[in-house]
Amino acid sequence: MLRNGFLLTSPLPTTSLINMYSKCNSMTHALTLFNTSSSHHRNVFAYNAIVAGFIANGMSGPALEFYRGMQFSGVTPDKFTFPCVIKACSDVNECLEGRKVHGLVFKFGLEGDVFVGSALVHLYLRFGFIEEAYQVFDELPIRDVVLWNAMINGFAQTGQFGLALEVYKEMGEEGVTPNKFTVTGILSAISMMGDLNSGRAIHGFVVKMGYDSGVAVMNALVDMYGKCKCLRDALKIFEMIPEKDIFSWNSILCVHEQCGDHRGTLGLLDSMLHAGVKPDLVTVTTILPACAHLAALMHGREIHSYMIINGLEKDDGGSFDDVYVKNAVMDMYAKCGSMREAHLVFDKMSYKDVASWNIMIMGYGMHGFGSRALDMFSNMCEAELKPDEVTFVGVLSACSHVGLVSQGQKFLAQMDSLYGVVPTIEHYTCVIDMLGRAGQLEEAYELVSTMPIEASSVVWRAFLAACRLHGNAALAEVPAQQVLELEPEHCGNHVLMSNVYGAVGRYEEVSEVRLTMRQQNVRKDPGCSWIELGDGVHVFVAGDWRHPEDYLIYAGLNSLNAHLYEGGSMPSV
Repeated sequence: MLRNGFLLTSPLPTTSLINMYSKCNSMTHALTLFNTSSSHHRNVFAYNAIVAGFIANGMSGPALEFYRGMQFSGVTPDKFTFPCVIKACSDVNECLEGRKVHGLVFKFGLEGDVFVGSALVHLYLRFGFIEEAYQVFDELPIRDVVLWNAMINGFAQTGQFGLALEVYKEMGEEGVTPNKFTVTGILSAISMMGDLNSGRAIHGFVVKMGYDSGVAVMNALVDMYGKCKCLRDALKIFEMIPEKDIFSWNSILCVHEQCGDHRGTLGLLDSMLHAGVKPDLVTVTTILPACAHLAALMHGREIHSYMIINGLEKDDGGSFDDVYVKNAVMDMYAKCGSMREAHLVFDKMSYKDVASWNIMIMGYGMHGFGSRALDMFSNMCEAELKPDEVTFVGVLSACSHVGLVSQGQKFLAQMDSLYGVVPTIEHYTCVIDMLGRAGQLEEAYELVSTMPIEASSVVWRAFLAACRLHGNAALAEVPAQQVLELEPEHCGNHVLMSNVYGAVGRYEEVSEVRLTMRQQNVRKDPGCSWIELGDGVHVFVAGDWRHPEDYLIYAGLNSLNAHLYEGGSMPSV
């Protein structure tokens, strides 16, 4: 085109080239072409092409600058300009500029255009101006499915889930047939509401309309069932997706993690890798908490290595995403007991937020390094970061775990006056646990009785556990009565009280507690053990025969028992 002089004869080739470069994600070439073109070729079509290109490539700031340059050059915007400009205003939080654009829309008589109207609806909902959005919506002469989708998605994205559902119902009453984009928008709202019945109704509509062939719709269904805690339904939908993309895998991984199936989450990661799908940032930030819950340090290290190799862990000046990812890695190491590696990640962070410090304080306190936890707290204060409620949960837990009773009481007394953090029930629970561990049961009971917040079942259970630890059956009856009244169905309350009576030889009371459990159908969930090996995490309960190599495991166990007997030791039950 350059060689034959085609770019000199008409503005049309220039506009076509700008569109091509924009859609090929090469805005540098598009911008160079626009800037080097002759001034009379920079008409409304060329400006529309460059503005739309910036929007499509996530560069809303430059798009607005070119729009202003367009006005300065005397080029009149048209109905194709305004939707892009309004979206740019929404993206960069330019509400005032958006209102000015709305004024120009009226000036040029374009207020009835459905695409301009959709953009304005989204803009006003983005800033929470519900009345203005409804006004634009109501005044449009033609309200097609695109406009209804703008309303539904706008409400869903701003947390107005109930209003999104109302608009969806009104859409049906108006006789407008929802499309796939409508379905994904309303499913996102239903997911956040946890409205399973509405979700199943939408699922039925999806099947009826044949939308279940679309990956985006199926992903939205997986997410909806997951957030409604219907793991089996979510997994069933996931398995029906013929071509699973990264969003499909991330959705089902999030579902398993939200439902507490941490072992299943790691198993799905293996399946994802075998399917040839490359994990992204969402994947690893979903997997890391599963590793933390299972203390699967080997898996956590492998994921961290993958992040480093593939550039998912980077330092870009302390952006939210960067800090969030590094905090997730650090939290995994801390909960897996590797404080050395957690501290290495912490030291390499160019910017540390309050959550970063909290993770280190909690980690050191959890693993018995109370003095290190308190040192981290002091360093945090020196760094002029204000502690929050979570910080003091970590500090008080650290004092509890290492027996720093007086220091813990001092922190509780000074939280509000020195740091501006009002003690909550979690902080009082930490101190009651601390006093109980130290054997100061009377002081713990006094704090429970006099604290300004009404004691919850968690507080009484912590006090009951302390009574059990020190064999004080008489005092244990007070918290036992409270927890049984507050949570009669909680198995831990009955078990704790049974153990208290058993420790002091009051076996008749033990029998009564167990009889009460049977009568009220209260069952104790069996505890489990797990071990991390190269091929995954293996979980066992007592007397478990479900493992595929159970005969080898029990053979090894019997061999160990035989050696113990030969050495004169008797295994305890």
